[in-house]
Amino acid sequence: MKTQEMQKRMRIFFTGVGGQGTLTATTLLARTALEAGLDVVAGEVHGMAQRGGVVESVMLLGGWRSPKLDYGEADVLLGFEPLETLRALPYLQPGGAIFSSSDALPPLSVALGKAEYPDMPHIMEKARQVAGQCHFVPCRELGMQAGSVQSGNTVLLSVVCSSGVLPFGVDALEAAIKKFLPPKLQESNLKALELGKAYVNK
Repeated sequence: MKTQEMQKRMRIFFTGVGGQGTLTATTLLARTALEAGLDVVAGEVHGMAQRGGVVESVMLLGGWRSPKLDYGEADVLLGFEPLETLRALPYLQPGGAIFSSSDALPPLSVALGKAEYPDMPHIMEKARQVAGQCHFVPCRELGMQAGSVQSGNTVLLSVVCSSGVLPFGVDALEAAIKKFLPPKLQESNLKALELGKAYVNK
């Protein structure tokens, strides 16, 4: 029988850019929640196949019928790129939790000199004005330490699972990595998970 905490309804908004693995990370966290015995609805909100396009997805825990999320409704915002975290702030309910990479991946408009990328102190200040708790993590750097840049996404998922905001912990994520990721990807992702745990506890 599920505990009341396990039944808690929660809305999580994911945002990043094409080529980062945002949807892969969404799928892994959704599978983690399913394995933990939770009711899960997940879906892509906005996706650009080409590298650099905005990718947004939603995961709802606790018996929702459709993966729909409006402004001000997300309990948790997971940002795999800081500018996209900033752009997604309207989706977070006041006092919600933000977990974001602090490693910039500037969009094409910035690379072409048509737009400016805001500095990290500005992004972090805006995030803190909305969120009850806010974590910016050097995911790319930690992913490289783990053995692959892409495993930086697992670092962020590990930080979220270790933080206590979700109705399951990092052990559930570890079990999902071992069950669902191909063997060749497990070593770097398990290292990334340990780096995420260490980051929370430092």
